[in-house]
Amino acid sequence: MQYGICHLSIIPIRLTADEVSEMITQMLYGEHYKILEQRKHWSKVRLAFDGSEGWIQNNQITNIEKESYTDLDTDKHPNHAAQLVSYMEGKNSQFIPILLGSTIPKINILEHTLEGEVIKTEKKLGKENLVNTALYYLNSPSLSGGRSPFGIDSAGFSQMVYKMNGVVLKRTADQQALQGDSLSFIEESEPGDLAFFDDSDGKINHVGIIMRDNYVVHVNGKVKVDRIDHTGIFDNELRKYTHKLRVIKQIVR
Repeated sequence: MQYGICHLSIIPIRLTADEVSEMITQMLYGEHYKILEQRKHWSKVRLAFDGSEGWIQNNQITNIEKESYTDLDTDKHPNHAAQLVSYMEGKNSQFIPILLGSTIPKINILEHTLEGEVIKTEKKLGKENLVNTALYYLNSPSLSGGRSPFGIDSAGFSQMVYKMNGVVLKRTADQQALQGDSLSFIEESEPGDLAFFDDSDGKINHVGIIMRDNYVVHVNGKVKVDRIDHTGIFDNELRKYTHKLRVIKQIVR
């Protein structure tokens, strides 16, 4: 088996080995992965962070040794880029833009130097910090499969917010809804808890982060703040309910 690390700001991961295939997620700088299958122009990979699998182009792969992959895997609390856009300086003095939430491994396999601030996650940060982190993404546009401030979906948003606070969430809303402990009433929730919403078929397809005073921050067209109650999300601009509440989960105590 071969191994790799993301050396670019973003690499799209697609459902099938085709440029027009659906982007199911994104790999951000510093994230490492296993190469499961290789073809002429594409490789199927599995992200170490959340186990997501999909296809990336071979010309975007940077290989690493198994020992390096193992070393990265043992670093359970890497640092993360703290600014909207930071820069890594390579050995040839060229700059590589990286985005908020990108992984900055303490094991500098790529031999890059960061020009910017980091969020240190040697231990889990306080639960109250989750909402503060979420607000960094305000007005980021909605993008299916996205995980960056320049395009993000609801589960990518909650995942990145928790990632920067030292907690691993799965990639999709229905997967995340299986994590943590369920709360019986919205009144029991605290800022930073996750609210999940379902469609007309009962499938969980949306997630938001609970705030104080019955507000929620989530992705609907963009990252925004709306009201929430036992029915669901009430869009302040449209003046109507847009998402039906299914369950609230406490991931961090």
